[in-house]
Amino acid sequence: MVNATEIDPGKKRSIHALEATNFFLADVQTGLGPFLAAYLAGAGWEPGRVGMALTIGGIITVALQAPAGAIVDQLRSKRLILVLASAVLAVGAVLLSITAAPWAVYTSQLLIGGAGPFLGPTLAAVTMGMIGVTFFDRQFGKNQSFNSAGNVACALLIAGMSHLFGNRAIFITAAVLTIPTVLAIRAIKSKDIDYNLSRGGASQVDGKEVPARASVMKTLLGDRVLLVFLGCAFLFHFANAAMLPQLGEMLSHGAKATAAPFMSACIIVTQVVIMCFASAIGRFANLHGRKPLLMVGFGVLPIRALLYTLTHNAGSLIAIQILDGVANAIFVVVSILVVADRTRGTGRFNLVQGSLATAVGLGAALSNTFGGELIQHFSYRISFVSLGAIAALAFVLLWTAIPETLPSANEPDKDVSSPATPQELPT
Repeated sequence: MVNATEIDPGKKRSIHALEATNFFLADVQTGLGPFLAAYLAGAGWEPGRVGMALTIGGIITVALQAPAGAIVDQLRSKRLILVLASAVLAVGAVLLSITAAPWAVYTSQLLIGGAGPFLGPTLAAVTMGMIGVTFFDRQFGKNQSFNSAGNVACALLIAGMSHLFGNRAIFITAAVLTIPTVLAIRAIKSKDIDYNLSRGGASQVDGKEVPARASVMKTLLGDRVLLVFLGCAFLFHFANAAMLPQLGEMLSHGAKATAAPFMSACIIVTQVVIMCFASAIGRFANLHGRKPLLMVGFGVLPIRALLYTLTHNAGSLIAIQILDGVANAIFVVVSILVVADRTRGTGRFNLVQGSLATAVGLGAALSNTFGGELIQHFSYRISFVSLGAIAALAFVLLWTAIPETLPSANEPDKDVSSPATPQELPT
């Protein structure tokens, strides 16, 4: 089996810088995401208003995901995209640290929602451009391990900062962490990123000449499997996104001082699972296929929702987050591999990544509003049961309508999408 040590040694420094970028960028995003609901609830915001605030950022994210992917396909300076997006996130964090007034919260959500869509596609594009198709699944899984390690480190840091200086310190910390993020991005060498590979382009597929870039209609709208998978991704995040923020809200009403430490503990459990297994998931998916892993990831989500209704014990709720780690570890790695499978040789890898992120963002945004309204009119238990039912629907759709996407000819040491080139294989 070809392993990661056989990648061009000249690219090692850039690969390590890419891994560091995943680590530090996760720090920034962690400080801006899961803690916001608990922060607003602790500041006196009602569940419905919290859901609406989160939805605003989600709407901007949804609107920009596909265009962001198309822009990433077009622009050669991937590092510049990452630097600018990180700076915008820092401005949003500073606003939240100043005040929880509606104008600041909504403005920060516009900024965060506008920057977020560029990060995932660009990181994946840089990975594909440096590694090539042959090693992409393994390196992408490794990237996610570093991303989760960053989430764990940031969650621990935020727990300490919020305990010592209050919840606003969460967002100051996120802004400061932009500095090492930018330094890591700048350590990636531009010459190590192949532009054509970074957008999923290839001169040949299965020995046949292909255009430099396939049409959007053919790549996205003409692929039934891809469209159904986007529907599965939407339902998965519609069910999943509101669960952890709802737990934070529920506990912050009873004990505001313990809300941030509890959220940190939940995030740590989830991210430790991802950190430990993401790299192995990439390798398993390469050897045994994508669908078995996806079935496991989608299957644990309704179980998690049901378990949340059975206890309010903090220790038990934190333990349940192991299932969240399993589901998210599988989804964040394997969903991008499915996109890579369906877009090989099209030059539309990042555009379709953006479309996947649109489905994810739309599901997450509607999830927060949906869950907030159910809590306000019924109860937390009704909300969790309803989200679990949606998760079960996503599982059934995946089971019945999505085939295995890993090409049957794909061997661990063979690139089936394009012939070996100096950019893809070791010199």
